[in-house]
Amino acid sequence: MEIVRNIYNIPELRKRIVFTFLMLVVYRVGAHIPTPGIDLQALGSFFDAARGTMLGFFDMFSGGALRRLTIFALGIMPYINAAIILELLKVVIPHLARLAKEGEAGRKKLTQYTRYGTIVIAIVQATGISIGLESMTAPNGAAIVPLPGLAFRLLTIITLTSGTAFIMWLGEQISERGIGNGISLIIFAGIVVRMPEAMVKTVTLWRSGEMPLFLLLFLVVMTVAVVAVIVFAETGQRKIPVQYARRVVGRKMYGGQSTYIPLKINTSGVIPPIFASSIIMFPATVAQFINVPVMQTVSNLLQPGRILYESIFVFLIVFFCYFYTAVVFNPDDLADNLKKYGGFIPGIRPGKKTAAYIDRVLTRITLGGAVYVSAICVLPDILISQLNVPFYFGGTALLISVVVAKDTVTQIESHLLTRHYKGFLKK
Repeated sequence: MEIVRNIYNIPELRKRIVFTFLMLVVYRVGAHIPTPGIDLQALGSFFDAARGTMLGFFDMFSGGALRRLTIFALGIMPYINAAIILELLKVVIPHLARLAKEGEAGRKKLTQYTRYGTIVIAIVQATGISIGLESMTAPNGAAIVPLPGLAFRLLTIITLTSGTAFIMWLGEQISERGIGNGISLIIFAGIVVRMPEAMVKTVTLWRSGEMPLFLLLFLVVMTVAVVAVIVFAETGQRKIPVQYARRVVGRKMYGGQSTYIPLKINTSGVIPPIFASSIIMFPATVAQFINVPVMQTVSNLLQPGRILYESIFVFLIVFFCYFYTAVVFNPDDLADNLKKYGGFIPGIRPGKKTAAYIDRVLTRITLGGAVYVSAICVLPDILISQLNVPFYFGGTALLISVVVAKDTVTQIESHLLTRHYKGFLKK
C-alpha cells in the first residue's frame, strides 16, 4: 500500500498508469464488438471443434477476438509481420539502413513505412478470412456467413483492417503517453485476460473427475517453475569489466574508476517467440480457411506439439535471437565510445580488438539465451500435447506475460527511484 501511495503522489506517473489502463480497457471493449454478417453461434461451435489447433493458438494472442470475429480479430500480428519484413529489408536495401542511422527523423520515416506495411498485410489477411468464412460451416452444418457475397467481403475487409489500424494507434499512444511498451502490453492483455477462465475450467475438470489430482498439481508446479526460470534468466547478466584511464584537466583529475558493461543473457527479450509465432502461424491460419487437400495437410503438420512445428519454431527462435540482437546492439559503436572516453577492457586493445571481443562474448551468451527461450517456449507445449491436458497456456504465453510484466514494473520502479521513493523490488 505504501508503494501504491507513492505512485499516487507522483502526478506524471499516476497519469501515465491511468492512461495505459484506459487504453487497455478500450482495447478489451473493442475485442467484444462483432464483425457484421456473422452467425456467432455457428462460429463458436466451429472454434470449439478446432480447439487445440493453430486457430486456437492464434485466438489466444488476439485475446479471444478471433473466436468471436470482432473488429480486432486480426490483432496486432499484421503490425509485427510488417516490422519483421522491414527489419529484414534493412539488410538488403541501403536506403532503409541509412534511415535507421539518421536519428529521430529516420525512425519516424521507418515507423511510417511499418504502418503502410501493416495496412497492406491486414488487407491481405482480411481478404483471405472473408473468403474462407463463406465456405465454412459449423459441425451441425449451419453456415457461418448467412448472406455471402461481395458486400460481405468488402465490409469484413474494411472492418478488420480498420480494427488493426486502431490497435496499432493504441499501442503507439501507450508507448508515448503511458507506461511500458504499447504493442507488448496489448499482446500481454490479450493473453492474461483468458487466464481466469482457463483456471476455472481446469479446476472444474478436476472436480468432475476428468483430470486427476496429480495432473493438476503437475500443471501448478510446472507453471511456477517456468515463471521462476524466466525471472531468473531475464535478470541474468554477463558483466564485462571496464577500466577508465586517469586524465588530468587543469588542476582536476578525471577517470581512474572501474565499471562494467552488463550484457543480458536474453538481449532480444520476447521478440523472437513473437516473431517466430507470427511467421509460423500465417500459413497454417490461411490453410484453415482454404478447402484444398495440400493446404489441409500443411495445416495439420503445423500444429503445436507436432515435430515439424516445434522444429521450425525452435529454428526461428534461434534465428531471431541472433538477428534482433545484431539489430539492437552494435559492438563497433560501443568500442568507439569506450575509446573516445578513455575506457578499455583489461587485457584487450581498444578499437577493433575490443569490438571483436564484445562480439565474441555476445555471440556466446546469445546462444545460451536462444536455448533458454526455445526450451521455455517448446517444452511445456510438448508436455501438454503429449499428456493431452486441456491447458490453455504454453511456454510462449508465460514468457511473454512474465517478461512484459517485469519490464513494466521496472519502468514504474525507475520513476519511483528517480523521485527518491521506495521501489517494488528489494535490493
